[in-house]
Amino acid sequence: MAEEIKKVTPVPTDKKEMPLQAGEGRNSEGFRPLRRGFGRPGAVKDEYESKLLDLARVTRVTGGGKRMSFRAIVVAGDKKGKIGIGIDKGKDVSQAIEKATTRAKKNLITVVTINGTIAHQVEAKFGPARILLKPQRKGRGLVAGGAVRTICDLAGIKNVSSKILSGSKNKLNNARATIEALRKLKVT
Repeated sequence: MAEEIKKVTPVPTDKKEMPLQAGEGRNSEGFRPLRRGFGRPGAVKDEYESKLLDLARVTRVTGGGKRMSFRAIVVAGDKKGKIGIGIDKGKDVSQAIEKATTRAKKNLITVVTINGTIAHQVEAKFGPARILLKPQRKGRGLVAGGAVRTICDLAGIKNVSSKILSGSKNKLNNARATIEALRKLKVT
């Protein structure tokens, strides 16, 4: 009599070694589900557009040596009157940008625009940076440079003229002065 030999597979005792079942981390077709908001039908799309204003590698000197990190300055806006600036650091570039974008979305201000321009002339100062913003007639366009142009574009201001009155080339100070100027705007 020939005995039937049954193949016995060892039963794994550790949870890490066990194969994934249909309900554990994978869907019924065996694929992993998509991360929240990525490619899913009906997913909520982010309403804010963000732009990287500046990226700097910074070094902290300690007793054990130098610690490198990255500082990102990100401007986020919806082109409908909301604008924010975020500054944050991270161990790598992507982490710094992601953290700065999150912070920019938390620090939003509302800018009142009238027919695509600002209500009146405004001047603001932040540190050594001084910014002047003037309203323009329709069709004139965005006459600004550097950080001021990026901020006005993401805020939805289509016709404005600007001038950096100080000699400051620092993008962060110019951006903060521009935000301060937009915060001073009053509707008459």
